[in-house]
Amino acid sequence: MHFEDEGYMKDYIQMMAYMILLCLTLAISLSFWVLSITASTYYGTLEPVSPFRWLFSVLVPLIITFRAFKRKSLDHGGAIGAMLVGFILTMANMSFFAALLTFFVTSSKLTKWKGAIKKQIDSDYKEGGQRNWLQVFCNGGVPAELALLYMIEAGPGEIAIDFGKQYSASWMCLSLLGALACSTGDTWASEVGPVLSKSKPRLITTWRDVPAGTNGGVTLVGLVASFLGGVSVGVAFFCTQLLMVKDLHLAVPQWPIILYGALAGLLGSLLDSFLGATMQYSGYDEAIRKVVSYETQSVKRICGKLILDNNGVNLFSSVIIALFLPGFAWVFWPRQ
Repeated sequence: MHFEDEGYMKDYIQMMAYMILLCLTLAISLSFWVLSITASTYYGTLEPVSPFRWLFSVLVPLIITFRAFKRKSLDHGGAIGAMLVGFILTMANMSFFAALLTFFVTSSKLTKWKGAIKKQIDSDYKEGGQRNWLQVFCNGGVPAELALLYMIEAGPGEIAIDFGKQYSASWMCLSLLGALACSTGDTWASEVGPVLSKSKPRLITTWRDVPAGTNGGVTLVGLVASFLGGVSVGVAFFCTQLLMVKDLHLAVPQWPIILYGALAGLLGSLLDSFLGATMQYSGYDEAIRKVVSYETQSVKRICGKLILDNNGVNLFSSVIIALFLPGFAWVFWPRQ
């Protein structure tokens, strides 16, 4: 009976915690809505944001982040960072939210997939693939900044990507999509390539065989995975456009979003591999028989220098893709 009472109290406390969290979320959402109404009244040019959008933008990222924390996909700092990034992207544009959700869910699943095999290859492998605040920032910081710039330019809401009518906002949409597709493509390549590839990776700079887990090593399986990762983000963005954008039939075709996502995923993975091969140290530790990122007497250098770590490489890759790839899209994007 004693154990039953303890179980009942635990369930009761958990239920009350959820109720308090829900009430707090509602209060935050309504506060933001009141602020947006006040700002629109004061400035006269801003459109007030719907309270339902505020509620969705606060509640949904909170629920997703909480579930990820319970499943140990995020630590405390990572959960706070992910919730902030999720709120900003969801408030700005539901297509941003769909792309971010696709990246987060697929990356979390693939990181945990075949963990026993990855543990034998990667000396830094963490059980469950738990992400911290720094990893969240390096993958989500650029999209969050772009989402803020998008809201300043066009306000919260969904728009059709059309360089003829919404040049700056379309550029920011594709920059954000490119950054997320880059991160997704690189993650898919890193998590799928070493497990499924039957051949040794080749170093992208010299094309010689290197041990699995070497920074800058690429395989055909990994490249295909990076392409498909970019496609998944592009499809999520495109489908949300179809559902959320008003008068989409009057705008230019949006299907190039999928091709753009695929290209960003593939090029982002290749760029990440190049930076990893040149600016990230890789060596083979004879003592543990694994590729490592530090120098000791028992480590034989494979490639790279001690300039960036994996987080730095991810950040630089997403920044470069976000800056330069939309210019390529501007050339081939349909126009009315």
